[in-house]
Amino acid sequence: MARWSSVWTRRSLLAAVLIGAVIIPGYANESATQQCAGSHCGSTGTIRWVQPLTGSWMAEGGVAGTVPTRGAAYVAAGSQVAVAGYGMNVYAFDVRAGTPLWATTITGFPAGAAIVSVRAWPQVVTVGVSFPDARTGGNARDEVILGARSGQQIRAYPAAIYGGAVAADAAHTVVVGSRSVTSYRNDTGRPAWNRPTGAVPQAWRVDGSNLYVTVSAAGYLGSAPVTAVRQINVATGAERMIRPAGGSFAGTLGAAFGGVLLFAGPADLSAYRASTGRLLWQRAGAVLESEDVPRQTLYVTTGNGLRGLDPSTGTPIRRSAAPASSGLFGVRNGVALGLDQGAFGDAWGYAVSQRRVIWTTPPVPWPHYFDDLSGLGGSTDPVNNTVLLAACARLGGPVAAGAGQACLRPELVAISS
Repeated sequence: MARWSSVWTRRSLLAAVLIGAVIIPGYANESATQQCAGSHCGSTGTIRWVQPLTGSWMAEGGVAGTVPTRGAAYVAAGSQVAVAGYGMNVYAFDVRAGTPLWATTITGFPAGAAIVSVRAWPQVVTVGVSFPDARTGGNARDEVILGARSGQQIRAYPAAIYGGAVAADAAHTVVVGSRSVTSYRNDTGRPAWNRPTGAVPQAWRVDGSNLYVTVSAAGYLGSAPVTAVRQINVATGAERMIRPAGGSFAGTLGAAFGGVLLFAGPADLSAYRASTGRLLWQRAGAVLESEDVPRQTLYVTTGNGLRGLDPSTGTPIRRSAAPASSGLFGVRNGVALGLDQGAFGDAWGYAVSQRRVIWTTPPVPWPHYFDDLSGLGGSTDPVNNTVLLAACARLGGPVAAGAGQACLRPELVAISS
């Protein structure tokens, strides 16, 4: 659990890239775009749409921003719909126009159940639900399948706590479970194929059409070494075993990107060829931060800055370095997405090669960036140009716990990045 918490903290606090750029006086006024209102709705840096959120929310200082008063909220943007889930409710909007499409309450679960992830796919939405398990005394998780255009609850499949759907469409859903990976037929709920992964839950990552699942005696929660990685094609179920020459991989699986497996150790980052398990390179002191899929660039922090690397060679890419910053939340197509916090927050894009801010949005008060540890959901999708943020348009009084102020007008904001 400590490993997962450290990743969450690092991604949530990653405010260090570009502090110099974001404090230059007047930069926001010079480059700010207007809220989307017509044919330019896809223009970079525009606020595409804003929709109200229901329920009880509050605004906190620092990197927290606008969050539910209890529990957590999860969002995802797909090619058709943008979805938000919190409590046991899911809300869907047209991803381009923001038009509300449907709202549904997930049913069939015991008291104490809560949504822990949402992911948007072609024609379906998958919702991870954690619930008390009377058999074990702990928690279990199911993955609920909803129709993307209707919100109709179609199926529910068992999943690992840190698992869930890794591929889905109208016909099939591929789910990482505690002991296997299974492709289910959505029309019948029966498995199309099943691949056992061992007696304990394992770490996993997705790269294109391939799912990579570790083989470790203690699973992702233990300290036992990873001695192999299963490569499973999510479309066919075809499986092959990848073994490193040295007997084990160096560290824990952090990413699968561009045919390369990235393992994070206590002092360095190691890259292995996914097809062979051969060690490609190691970089001391590097911490994995982001993958820029369109440009096939891996971003790591080293020392006081962010650096882009070729994932196959570990070679620094020319003009891909930036000073450290706490507002950065990812890089896509050479542009880093960042947020200014607080009552006058905004979102901004920083062109890494040009070393300058190239767009900002109008103010997004108390902005909140959503994170999904799997990399499959959250505020941004690796190949989608939509960014989803929560914002608070009107503050109320202090909340009972004193951690922030009540948000009287919480909103979901879609930005074209």
